[in-house]
Parts: sequence; C-alpha cells; structure tokens
Amino acid sequence: MKRIAIIGGGFSGLSAACYLARDGYDVTLYEKNSTLGGRARVIERDGFTFDMGPTFYWMPDIFEKFFADFGKSASDYYRLIRLNPGYEIYFDSLDSVKISSKLEEIYAVFEQIEPGSSRFLKSYLKRAEYNYRVAIDKVMERPGKSPLELIMPETIMSLSQFITSISASVRANIKSEKLRQVLEFPVLFLGAKPSRTPLFYCFMNYADMVLGTWHIEGGMFKLVEAMESIAKSYGAKIITDCHIDKIVTKNSKVTGVNFTNRKDGVTSSADADFVITSADYHFSETLLDESERNYSEKYWQGRVFAPSALLYYVAFNKKLDNISHHTLFFDSSFKEHAETIYDSPRWPDKPLFYGSFPSITDHTLAPEGKECGIFLIPIASGIKDTPELRENYFLQIISRMERLTNQEISNHIIFKESYSLKNFTEDYHAYKGNAYGLSNILMQTAFLKPKMENRHLDNLLYVGQLTVPGPGVPPAIISGKIARGLTIKKLKNG
Repeated sequence: MKRIAIIGGGFSGLSAACYLARDGYDVTLYEKNSTLGGRARVIERDGFTFDMGPTFYWMPDIFEKFFADFGKSASDYYRLIRLNPGYEIYFDSLDSVKISSKLEEIYAVFEQIEPGSSRFLKSYLKRAEYNYRVAIDKVMERPGKSPLELIMPETIMSLSQFITSISASVRANIKSEKLRQVLEFPVLFLGAKPSRTPLFYCFMNYADMVLGTWHIEGGMFKLVEAMESIAKSYGAKIITDCHIDKIVTKNSKVTGVNFTNRKDGVTSSADADFVITSADYHFSETLLDESERNYSEKYWQGRVFAPSALLYYVAFNKKLDNISHHTLFFDSSFKEHAETIYDSPRWPDKPLFYGSFPSITDHTLAPEGKECGIFLIPIASGIKDTPELRENYFLQIISRMERLTNQEISNHIIFKESYSLKNFTEDYHAYKGNAYGLSNILMQTAFLKPKMENRHLDNLLYVGQLTVPGPGVPPAIISGKIARGLTIKKLKNG
C-alpha cells in the first residue's frame, strides 16, 4: 500500500486526506497546531465560542457535492440555517441595506433605492448564474496546468468578461453608490479590487443573492470535525502538534518527511511514497533545497496578495441592537481603503470593517443574554503589527459601530482577543502574514497561479489557497480533490 504524507490540516489537506484514504492509500496527515482546521480553528472561553477564520458559508452545493462523494450529506454532520437577511451593510448612522434571502425582496430594495436598477440586477444575476455553472462544472476542478484547460465553448463565449472588470460593468449601469458597493462587496472574498477583478467572477453575486448565506449551528468548526470524521473512517492517521522540518528527497524523488513533536521537542522521520503539502506554499518550498523549489523569493515578492486581516474576538455582556448576523460597515471610502492594501501597502486611516455576531442566530455560541462578536479589518500583507496599532483600531471601530447602530457598547465588553499578521505568520507560516492567499486578478487566474505540481520532484504536490482554484473554503476543498486525481495518476505512472 502506497504511503501518502499530507502536510497541514486545513480544508485542502483534510479534503485530500478524505479522498485518498477512501481510495485505499495509507494516509498520514501532519498538523502543526494542536487542532485541525488551519485558519478555521476556534476559540472557546467563558461560555463563548468564536470561529477564528471563515464565518460565511456560501456555495452550499459544493459542500454537498463533497459529502456526496462519500455517500453522505452535510445534514449527517451538522444543521444548516439560512440567514435572513444574509447580511446587512451600514453606510451611515442607522442607514443600512439588508440583503434578504428572498430574491424578489432584493429586487424591491434595489428599486426603492434606484428606480430601474432591478432590471439590470436581473440580467446581471442571469449572467452570474451562467458563469457560476461554468466555473463550478467546467473550470474549478481543473489542475491549472495549461491555458488549454480554459478553451471551451462556454469560456470562449465569455471571453470579453475576462477583459472587462466587475466594477466597470456595475458602475456603467448603477448610479447609486450604495448599490454599487452591494454588488462589489462579494469580490472581497476573491481578495481583489473590483476594478481589477474580471467580470467573469460575477458568479460570486449568484452565490450571494441566489444560493444564499448560511450558518452551521455550532460554528464553522463543525465542518472541520465532519471532514476529520470522514478521513478517519477510511483509516487516515492524523497527528497534531507536529511541525514538519524538512521534506526529504533523494534522486529527484520525495522519500519522506522529518518532523518535531511540539509538545516534547522530539524529532522523528517518516517514509512516504508521495507528499502533498497544504501548508503555505512559500513555506513549503523552504522545506526543500533551493534547487528543488518551483519559485524564487523574487517570484513571491512580485505576487499580488489578497488582504491579510486584523481580527478581534469580543464578548459582550448584553444582546446588541440594530445589527444582523453578518454586518458590514462601509461608512468610509472603499477606494481609499483598497489603495492601502494593493497600491501602497500601509495601515488605513479609516478602514471598512466587518462584524459577525453569530449568537444572534445560534444561541449555543454565547451565554444567555450575551453576545459574541467577531470583527475583521482587511489590511495589507507584510506591514508592521504592534499591540498599540491593534488597540487603536479596536477603539476606532467600536466608536464607529456605536455611532452607526445608535447604541453604547464599549462599556459592555467582557473581554477581547486580537489576531493579525504576527499570528498568521507564527501559527500558519503565512508568507508576509497573508490571510487569504493570492489576489484573483487576471494575471493570477487559473493556469497563471502557482502550480500544484513540483517541477523537479514528481511525487510532490501543493494544495490550498495559494494554488488552484484559489482562496476560500469551497476552492480549498476542491483543491484537495484535484490533488487526489493528480496523485493517483502519478502513482500509477510510477
């Protein structure tokens, strides 16, 4: 039986472990931290539960497709709740737009704000649906080896959408700045400015407005537990608190891994016929000799990265007013904030920020009568990160939230924890402290992303947000599935 070592227990690593263990391989997954999930770990404190990473559950069909591959359904592992509203966006004091779970109500909101705009929205979502089906059914599961993968009737018909940006299309047809931002907001999940994101990616609006925003009862970590359960049910071995120190090679082949137990400091080694690394791509390459790496340091310095993040996990001693489960605060300039991320990396003066208050929906996540809040500020990768900066930005966003939602909250904070660039680097070896991988701009799309296959070592693959399909939980799960196909093919070919 062929032995497969998987480095990293995030969604892509877990996905690869599930598929390859099911296929009968001897799979061992090595995770640096004490729990699985990668960025999707959890904080539990004083009866409060916080998802540390992803909080949006979009594209439920992709999750169902994953579970179906193992004869299961998501409902076998957790309960899904569709949110209504899916989210709310604040523009000024008590001035917000709620995106309903019902499409006709979304059209009505658009009409109310800008008469005639719903006609554009209907045609835009029709295009978005077509693009979604092309992306999910035709493109996403391809390994990104060649531009020929994208040449098919569906993509040829959509060629102009790779030249035109989402922003150009939206702003040519919508005059209301509020509605423009509603339609441009989902691009944040792709880690790119709307002005640099190809119109083809408007399928994110279909995922948003049509497929809806969902919540896993108990939090996103339930998905991690579900995937762990599947992997183990097929015999996969999972080792946590295990830091990989070296990918061992001989005669242009990977022969195993060297690792250290983080609890006792004992170093060990394990043989492997194949290695898949879902750790940060840049870090994974440092585990190899320089001559065996796909990319140079100069290459990585030239990539455009999606935002990193400054996060706060906050416990409140009361229920909060005038907010939704997912609430975005867009009372400042999106353009100016984006410039500080992509054009001239620095800390923003007045950033946009996001708040997740899952205890509004899910009472298991906070004690009765109390609220848990997760706040996120998108920031550039590679900038300085200090306790003083974290505290200053926390005070700013809490003050703004008080004004925007017309309530006093600062005196109702029980505790808070922060997480940012230094933590991403320490916990995940994230290059420059990145949180979301590479930006999905045109020159970093599909076959232009870092390759999954190591060009020097035939039995080494990279998976996760820095390769295809890209950032986000559904793409990460698909990345693991793509790796399964490549692994089987390579092992059969010797």
